[in-house]
Amino acid sequence: MILLVLLPSSTVIILSLTDYQLGLGQSRYIGTDNYKAMLADPGFRQSLRNTAVYVATVAPLSIGLGLIFALMIEARVTFKAWYRTVFFLPVTATLVAMATAWEVLFHPTFGLINTVLAIVGIDKVRFLANPNTALFSLAAIGIWKQIGFNLILFLAGLSTIPRDLYEAASIDGADRGWRKFLLVTWPMLGPVTLFIVVITLIRAVSEFETVAVLTDGGPIRSTNVVLFMLYEEAFRYLKIGTGSAIAVMFLVCVALLTWLQMSLANRKVHYV
Repeated sequence: MILLVLLPSSTVIILSLTDYQLGLGQSRYIGTDNYKAMLADPGFRQSLRNTAVYVATVAPLSIGLGLIFALMIEARVTFKAWYRTVFFLPVTATLVAMATAWEVLFHPTFGLINTVLAIVGIDKVRFLANPNTALFSLAAIGIWKQIGFNLILFLAGLSTIPRDLYEAASIDGADRGWRKFLLVTWPMLGPVTLFIVVITLIRAVSEFETVAVLTDGGPIRSTNVVLFMLYEEAFRYLKIGTGSAIAVMFLVCVALLTWLQMSLANRKVHYV
């Protein structure tokens, strides 16, 4: 814990209070100037907006679709293991390689997606080159790679629900699938749903690979998210102090999400 968490985190906090630049031997203490400059930077505010839009798109859709697919798989008698494997494959794949494959799919000339659009009479779209579609194209990839992880967790939660609860619900008149879901399945999935929500939010906020591989923050910084800006400031412009300030802000956000999970788990989702 000291070597891998406490010491690196303390070092980042200290560096965020200096004007240290990578490669220069000297630095000086500047207090909270890095944080003030970060908050006043229009580029940083845009990265916050981009991150918020990305999270607001990826989180609910990946959670909702993961739950729907989990319910569909759980309802089937055969091929459950095969479906679990297929949906979980994106989680195990190398993200850089998968991002490259998606770049081919999104290609404006010979990409499969635009080929299908041309067949149905829709003009080809420059998904990754258009500021209006680039961020949502990356969000589609984020949903695709997150669904399998959420699905496996939902399946694990579904397997722990006692069958006699469904029998009791049927006796009480909840004999249809939707009523059983609302009265039994959804309430009993409370703990795992909370965990999935927090993990999905953290993973969405931490998006970096697809931005770095596919768009490099463009076009016109429309896909410049917080972690990519951290990378640019620290390792492209060598401003370690500014990058450390962004990292501290990011750590605070993750800590708040973790605290929220623990707080809600203790108060809202336990059953007697």
